[in-house]
Amino acid sequence: MPNENTDVAVGTAPVSFDFERHGRDSAETYRRIRPLYDDFCQTVVRLLNDVCRAYASAIHSVVARAKDVESFYAKAIKPLETDPDKPKYRDPVKEITDLAGARIITYFLDTAPRLDQVIAEQFDVLERGDKATLLKDEEFGYQSIHYLLRLKPNRTILPEYQRFRDLRFELQVRTILQHAWAEIEHDIQYKSTEVIPREIRRRFKALAGVLELADREFQAIQHADEEIRKTSEREVEIDGDLAAVEITPFGLKAYLDRLLGPDGRMTEFSYDFEARNVRSLGFTNLQQLDDCFRGFNADQLNSVIYSTRQGQLSRFEYLLAAGMGENFIRRHRWKDEAWFITRTEGMLTKFREAAIPVRLYSPDLPSAGAS
Repeated sequence: MPNENTDVAVGTAPVSFDFERHGRDSAETYRRIRPLYDDFCQTVVRLLNDVCRAYASAIHSVVARAKDVESFYAKAIKPLETDPDKPKYRDPVKEITDLAGARIITYFLDTAPRLDQVIAEQFDVLERGDKATLLKDEEFGYQSIHYLLRLKPNRTILPEYQRFRDLRFELQVRTILQHAWAEIEHDIQYKSTEVIPREIRRRFKALAGVLELADREFQAIQHADEEIRKTSEREVEIDGDLAAVEITPFGLKAYLDRLLGPDGRMTEFSYDFEARNVRSLGFTNLQQLDDCFRGFNADQLNSVIYSTRQGQLSRFEYLLAAGMGENFIRRHRWKDEAWFITRTEGMLTKFREAAIPVRLYSPDLPSAGAS
């Protein structure tokens, strides 16, 4: 009587495993349940976007997709590395972990550690690993953090999540440069580093070092930018050295919030536009603006033009016009626009009729007097 734990009958040749049938049957099973994974991926994207918005800095993108049937089939028929006569996955639908795959692409390296903590708080982490670049002389690749996750029980008890209770998804977190590396490496389609020509291998390794250096430099630039922002705000708040504060959107906002009061209606784009406009007028630092505005009252100027109080940036324009006079028109980026000339000349006329001495301030000639 043959041993029931063997695949070989007594007196017969060994029966080889039917990889083709195994793959077809498994793929058909997966095809039927794939719509569930499509829905799961949409839910994962929404949850990850919520996590990124609440706990991390700006994210380039969050994407997720259910594995396509063809890719599933190719993976299902893989043989076991230690025994090529046996399948790597006896039950592919249960054992293949990337039926749902998600990716978070960040701008900066230090976003990943912040995400690491909140991912652990928001999901059950089944596996976690770092894929590092240039581990050995003969290896290269891209850095990324890989997770195998599932929804926490406190979420899957809710009706809208109950059908995802037993599902897992793989998540990769990488920077946009690491992502570029991965996509290019994949496109070249070498399946093993051993078969890559020496010249291509050398250039790949050189590029890996360049990308790693670029990622670190982008991070350093972000840190420097944050420090400049903090310094600008601090100098404005304590009435410090305004001459040392460059005209930037965040520096201008801090200055105008103090001078004219905050205005929540203003957007980042508004301050970016105004900073560019002020630079085109010749201003390079906040002390020049302060000198230009000295002696003027923004609310008084406003009352001459309108009966109701205007927004922060409108009152800022009145100060510029009163302080610079005709120089405001001559130096402005819209100096050739008839509507702008007419409007500004009318504004200056009203100021003078109200006995407000209009000046001719120029950042490069700050001693100019009234007109």
